[in-house]
Amino acid sequence: MHQVSIRYPSGQSEAYPFGVKVSSVTSGLGPLKRPLAAVLLNNELQPLDASIITNCSIAPVLIDSSHGAYAYRRSLCFLAAIAARELFPERDLIVAQSIGYGFYHYFEDGAALKQDIQRLEAKMRELVERDIPITMQWWSYEDAIQYFTSHEQEDTLLLLELTNESRIALNECAGFRDLYVTPLVPSTGVLKTFELMPYDQGFLLRYPRKENPDLIPEFVDDPLLYSITDDSRRRSAVLGVPSVGALNRLNTPKRIKDYISVAETLNNKRVAELADKIAARADKAKVVLIAGPSSSGKTTTSKKLSIQLRVLGFQPLVIGLDDYFVSRDKTPKDENGEYDFECLEALDVAYLNEQLVELFEGKEVELPAFDFKSGERKPSGRRIRLGERTILVMEGIHGLNERLTPRIAKDHKFKIYVSALTQINLDEHNRVSTTDNRLLRRMVRDNQFRGKSALETLKMWASVQRGERLHIFPFQNEADAALNSALDYELGVLKVYAEPLLRSVKPMDPEYCEAKRLLNFLAFFAPISAQFVPQDSLLREFIGESSFKY
Repeated sequence: MHQVSIRYPSGQSEAYPFGVKVSSVTSGLGPLKRPLAAVLLNNELQPLDASIITNCSIAPVLIDSSHGAYAYRRSLCFLAAIAARELFPERDLIVAQSIGYGFYHYFEDGAALKQDIQRLEAKMRELVERDIPITMQWWSYEDAIQYFTSHEQEDTLLLLELTNESRIALNECAGFRDLYVTPLVPSTGVLKTFELMPYDQGFLLRYPRKENPDLIPEFVDDPLLYSITDDSRRRSAVLGVPSVGALNRLNTPKRIKDYISVAETLNNKRVAELADKIAARADKAKVVLIAGPSSSGKTTTSKKLSIQLRVLGFQPLVIGLDDYFVSRDKTPKDENGEYDFECLEALDVAYLNEQLVELFEGKEVELPAFDFKSGERKPSGRRIRLGERTILVMEGIHGLNERLTPRIAKDHKFKIYVSALTQINLDEHNRVSTTDNRLLRRMVRDNQFRGKSALETLKMWASVQRGERLHIFPFQNEADAALNSALDYELGVLKVYAEPLLRSVKPMDPEYCEAKRLLNFLAFFAPISAQFVPQDSLLREFIGESSFKY
């Protein structure tokens, strides 16, 4: 009988029958500190019920790892969908945005009552107690269509219109089936830590941090961001494109061009509304501080905002925070001995505040210019003085942090948080990650303008996220306003650029797992040609050929 050779992290190899289940070979991984969420086979994420049909390396994916936490959270949404189908078969439960270590869920036909939420949580805990296997199954295309039709999962059916594969992968548990998007945990018994919390018209399905999978963290609300994302979700529904499948149906040049025009006009309208809010406080607010995570579109937003401020009769003056870096020999280093350009201490805060105070006192100052080759700050020769209608615009990751501008009175500052808060779903039970959206933007931009490969971007992404958790997300609630920079059509455009980049990452690379996951995700999107994207679009910051200079 044909056999496969499996190499364990210890370096030891064992032979097993061809087609052996992953769950039958995990004993060779040794004692594990946490439950298995999945495994890596040749650096590809696989569920524990997968069959092994080639020689491979195997590595554990525990629930306190990045990939394990991702599978855990997706599995919780799957568990909620099972419980909702059992308790409320006539109601459609929809997963939406992420808030405070939780996913917002709502019933499409109306508010979730307190007793509904209590029953749902009790049913979920009952399912966990029963420790029911979660398996991946292959169904024929026709059978999958019939199943989702019988359960009126319209968004899932729309997704399947894009494919002509003869078989479709589904996740199954307790007779409930859903589209396979990513490996889920092996059984409901793994999902011990969660809670349901009433929120607005629905509830939050709250999950633990990966660093402490036994504890639900304290809830920190973000009503400003929720209102922005809720508005975006409702607008998408009104426009008839609440899901990726609905977006894929815009399959003629005229229809997609019209939809892009609407999305772009909406983005410009949001920026204009920000300018109106700033103008309403112009008697005091003298500096606009724009911050947000990587690839949120801060630079284009600052440029568009400057145009809108000019329309209102102001004279926006953009100051680059990068020019206020301390000299290289004073730049802090991280735990790996690398220069940490993202920490606040990498900026000369004292000098920045000195110049801001002088400007607000009516004095003329000469702005600095940082030479990244020499690592030194030099005079720029650019001298400025604020006029009566001048508003400073500053963009950088620390903009929301009061420690950046301690000498400037709070009412003299208008803070804006920008992020790509994607609100269209794959389908009813599978959301589009806003982090994935930004990662794909970053990957395409890194390749277009910095000559970096997808592998290089993936290698540095964990460090980027660490910087966001330390320097950006803790200050979200400091913002006076927020802007959702996501364009509902953009992932169809980014797909065209990102897919060949991701295919360059090979199975020997540890980052292959993430590359493969993103490729599987992008497979749900129909490609959209960049020829329909306006030159002043925020998306051009990432794909190129923008009318703005960066």
